[in-house]
Amino acid sequence: MNLAELAWPQLRRPRLLAVPVGATEQHGPHLPCTVDTDIAVALCDRLAGHREVVVAPPVTYGSSGEHAGFPGTLSIGQRAVELLLTELGRSADAFAGAVLVSCHGGNAVPVRKAVRTLRAESRQVLAWSPSGPPDDSHAGRTETAVMLALRPDAVQPDRAAAGNTAPLPELIDELRAGGVAAASPTGVLGDPCGATAEEGIRILDEWTNALVAAVDAEFPDQEPCAGGAGSGS
Repeated sequence: MNLAELAWPQLRRPRLLAVPVGATEQHGPHLPCTVDTDIAVALCDRLAGHREVVVAPPVTYGSSGEHAGFPGTLSIGQRAVELLLTELGRSADAFAGAVLVSCHGGNAVPVRKAVRTLRAESRQVLAWSPSGPPDDSHAGRTETAVMLALRPDAVQPDRAAAGNTAPLPELIDELRAGGVAAASPTGVLGDPCGATAEEGIRILDEWTNALVAAVDAEFPDQEPCAGGAGSGS
């Protein structure tokens, strides 16, 4: 169920609310600036194929200051993201709980703070993010493969080239001091070359299974969607 297509009387029975939390920021010379939002929406839609959830319209702007200097990056900062998600969670009391599916690493701190506040207020909320290799953290093979599976027309493979492939823990100090531009002039942290849509589908299936498992653990009484599958892909 998609909130953008529903009227309030259709929401009388409490269900979980799945909120795609994304960003609008550069993703190298070969991917669109909406990658994080596109993936978050896709994962929430996939969750809705397994469990009775309502998918909210996405949060399309995030804390992306580390990508400043690249055209296309629009950031609202950590404090704004934290406040937005906190107030959004407070307003969702008609739902059985909220699942924040955050697909931008820069949102991790404000998402965590918002969840802490909401839980302290006795609200049921879960935050979940997909995982990936430490040497492939931004616009690399993983995100390129997933976007080839989701929006192939938005990917420009002829512009794909390896960026900085050092593991993220080795880059973190440089990123904090000078942003992504200091570590990679192209904005890529990883190597997107060779990515395929088939690989992207496999990654999406793995992420979906992990998300469904996390929801089941946090909300054990949540029912499978009518006529839908279990937590398998």
